[in-house]
Parts: sequence; C-alpha cells; structure tokens
Amino acid sequence: MKSCKLCWTISGVLILAIVAMGYKFMVVGSVVPATDGRQAILLESAERDLVLSEMRMFLSGLQKITQAATAEDMVAAAKAAREVGLAAQQAVPGSLMGKLPLAFKKLGFDTHTKFDALALDAEQLGDPKHALQQLSALMNNCVACHSAYQIQSTVVK
Repeated sequence: MKSCKLCWTISGVLILAIVAMGYKFMVVGSVVPATDGRQAILLESAERDLVLSEMRMFLSGLQKITQAATAEDMVAAAKAAREVGLAAQQAVPGSLMGKLPLAFKKLGFDTHTKFDALALDAEQLGDPKHALQQLSALMNNCVACHSAYQIQSTVVK
C-alpha cells in the first residue's frame, strides 16, 4: 500500500513538472522585463536574426502592397501579401517558438493571416481602397508588437 502512495506521489510531481514546463514553453517564453517598460525576448543571435529578418520581410511587404495599391495594381498587391502570409512562417524552428511568449506568437500568426486575407481580397475584389484599409488594420499588429516587445541576444557559450 505504501508503494502505491509513493507511485502516486511521484506521478503527481512528474505531472506538475510537465505542466510547468508546458506553461513555460507555450505561454511565458524566454522573457524578462526591459528597461523601457517592454518585455525583452531573449534569443540566441541566430534566432534573433531570424525574427528580425521576418520583421523586415513584413516591412518590405507593406511597402510593396502600398505601392501596388496606390498604382491600382491588385495583382502585384496580392503577390506581395502572399509572400509574407502564413507560408512564410513555416521556417521557424520549434526551439525558437518555445522562447516566444504566447501573445507575441498570436500577433505573429495573426499578422501572417491578415496578409493572406489581404492577398485573397486583392485577387477577388480588386479594390485598392479595401486593401489599404486592410493594410491599416494589419499595421496595428506591427505597432502593438513593437510597443510590447524588444528582441535581445543572449550569449551562447
């Protein structure tokens, strides 16, 4: 009977450890408070480079879409939006995803999804004004992310 209680105790401790690790991996990520009031996401240099590269792709996509929409070239707008849609985030490794806080991941997925929606609407509706309205809503994600987070490199030894 005592060995059964010991088994249940060990099982309980292991379950708690798994839940805690899952919470850290899925929700919290690798963050610390930054000196400017934002959350600093701590990443290795290569991971930081990957995240910042994706942000530069977003910025480039925003510029291309704006230029295409103002020229009323909705084929080009759709192409530019699709380049930074959900298909673009497939290269993010799981190890990096575990370091990102849940709210950051949600913003990232939502941003990719909004680019895909913009591409689809540009193709189907062909309305530059609608695309620019979607672009304005999409940029709220950029502002929210940059207001809440900064990316810091950790030293790998």
